[in-house]
Amino acid sequence: MDKKAKSSNETLSLSKFTLALIATLDSIKEHMRPDDFSKLSVSQTVSFLALVYEKVRNAVEFREEHLVLRAAIERILKRRLSLNPDGKGEAENLVRELLWARYFNNESLGNEDIAKTQSIIDSFVYLRRLLITGRDIQTQHFLTQYLLDLSTCEIEETLKPEATIKNSSFTFYIFQVLRNKIKLQGLSEEQRDAYFLAAIEKAYRKSDKAYQRYHLFITFYKRLQDYSQDELDSFSTKLPEIFSKVEAIIKSPYVDNLARFVKKQIPPFLILFDIFNKKSKDVKAILLDRKKLWSEVDLACRLKYQEISTRLRNLAIRAFIYILLTKMILALILEYPVSLYLFNEVNINAIVINSIFPPLLMIAITAFFRPPGDENTRNIFHRIVDIIDADKTFETQIAYVPKKLRIKRPILIFGFTVFYSLTFIITLLLIYELLTFLKFNLISQAIFIFFVSVVTFFSYRIKQIVNEYHLKEKESILAPLGDFFFMPILSIGKFFSQEIARLNFFIFIFDFLIEAPFKLVFEVVEEWISFVRQRKEEII
Repeated sequence: MDKKAKSSNETLSLSKFTLALIATLDSIKEHMRPDDFSKLSVSQTVSFLALVYEKVRNAVEFREEHLVLRAAIERILKRRLSLNPDGKGEAENLVRELLWARYFNNESLGNEDIAKTQSIIDSFVYLRRLLITGRDIQTQHFLTQYLLDLSTCEIEETLKPEATIKNSSFTFYIFQVLRNKIKLQGLSEEQRDAYFLAAIEKAYRKSDKAYQRYHLFITFYKRLQDYSQDELDSFSTKLPEIFSKVEAIIKSPYVDNLARFVKKQIPPFLILFDIFNKKSKDVKAILLDRKKLWSEVDLACRLKYQEISTRLRNLAIRAFIYILLTKMILALILEYPVSLYLFNEVNINAIVINSIFPPLLMIAITAFFRPPGDENTRNIFHRIVDIIDADKTFETQIAYVPKKLRIKRPILIFGFTVFYSLTFIITLLLIYELLTFLKFNLISQAIFIFFVSVVTFFSYRIKQIVNEYHLKEKESILAPLGDFFFMPILSIGKFFSQEIARLNFFIFIFDFLIEAPFKLVFEVVEEWISFVRQRKEEII
């Protein structure tokens, strides 16, 4: 503990934003479990089978853990609506499937949740019909996907109201504390706030495009279920323009730049919010007392640092399974026959290296990741004091002004661009020479580069977990040299993972050839178990 934290008995004075956050969290009411007559119960036998299926299905599509539920809702809803375009009665089927897969505890959802979900589905179906009529295919796809994003996000947040209110409160708190620390010249206050909210969504909540769209939309407008049908009729004519404006905000370069700034400010907020979650009843007394606050911050940081190792291991395993299922097996199956067909020979050593090297590379990269230390904890503590204190100096001091692109030196910029491009050529040339020396043919070389780049990209994403609680990241002296060879591989890996992922063969198999018949079997088994249970009760 530093001297300041040891010696000071000072009682802190809380800012109005902090007091407002405390009051908001205190007012959150627990989600009432449905009564025995309205609760929805599912068979635990079916639930086990559905859970296994969901685990396998999610393994072939790598997502952040907090985004899995919304993706599952979208997947289920699209399948259900393809069979029943009007969506009537599909809310119960959707909720039942979520209970099967144990996204929610059995009997934790009931008729009220089904009614709210059905209202959202009805609004989606009605608006989609209004919006796509008479439009070209590309516009229809954009508007339908946009509505689907809004609807699936709203369904998840409707079924998880406590978490929704809490996360929204934390997001707004970050916005209020930091909004005056940025200066964007040439923009109105409303424009700055919109860009900043989008940046917080990206950096703090780690929202995907669907949630970025949804949270920005409901910042300015009501949720879909809150509109009457007459209101939807008049509001629908404005939606294409609204969607385009929200999309322009999300894609603005300002958002990416602001997100990088926000990301550096997040660590103390994460620890502060962890204290709010764990000490909800005593949080005000803790925040007012510097000694108590230091003790809680120190404990919270040590626990988070400890969790990092577990999260790293789990994410590394998930990432490797994802790569194995979606990329490796397919590529390795192709390597042998294609090499035999094109070159009339197969290099067994190349196949072995392509099979073993990628997982070893991931293990080697993640082995160098280290959690933060005591100095980082002290820095977080002092920053938290600045954040919660009533002194407005921290809130109003400008900390971010976007850098303008220097166009006065076009020759220098051209030279940097050429040099950066050379890093790709040099790195790939070195890999090519090494693999040629090992007698890899062109197919084996392509697969090697594919594997290494994808593994490197996922390792880099996993590394962000370590940096999540780093207030100030220290850069190694050799970092620029490493970047020279690292960036080309990382860029290629990003391309493979994001662009080619759209052609994920295994996702197609699961969604169209396996899931529909599997879920039909689950429904039949559920009905059979219910039928037998009723007959058993009649006998008794």
